Amino acid sequence: MTELLPLMTYCLVMSSTPGPNNMMLTASGANFGYRGSLPQILGINAGGFVQTALTCLGLGALFTAYPVLQTALRIGGALYLLVLAWQLTGGAAGEARLARPVSFWQGALFQAVNPKSWLKAITLASVFMPADLPAPLAALLVATIGLVIGFPCISMWALFGVAIRRLLARPGWQRAFNAIMGATLAVLAILFLR
Repeated sequence: MTELLPLMTYCLVMSSTPGPNNMMLTASGANFGYRGSLPQILGINAGGFVQTALTCLGLGALFTAYPVLQTALRIGGALYLLVLAWQLTGGAAGEARLARPVSFWQGALFQAVNPKSWLKAITLASVFMPADLPAPLAALLVATIGLVIGFPCISMWALFGVAIRRLLARPGWQRAFNAIMGATLAVLAILFLR
């Protein structure tokens, strides 16, 4: 068990710190509550599980061999974040609110273009894969640990959004919060492109 402690610590840090998933979950919790955000939470976890398992089984080697794939994913992730930022800040309609929560599938598929998720998956595959286990079993172990630790960590971000929801009930505060969250996502998108 102690040999898994560094792996668990890494998963805890990566799942708990700010990033695209957690910013989107905070906004979702504030706008739709925890129940409305749950499909996105489950999708993020499922997508991260599949991404980690596949990366541990060799998918990460594709990025080393073909760096253009990483660039394409980074651009795709940045564009998706810009679309969400546009929706959060009101876009053309001028109403700063998401129309509906992010779905399970959107949350899962976003992991394919989320640079932080790729960084986590590639690091897990290259640093934390148990060498004494067959590759499929080691990949399953690493992905499962990421899933188990990730769920409560990212849930906290949605619950933070729920906690501040009452504050946002005052006129204009919800719009201001969504504008700030949209601006944060836009900044993350720009950072992805650097």
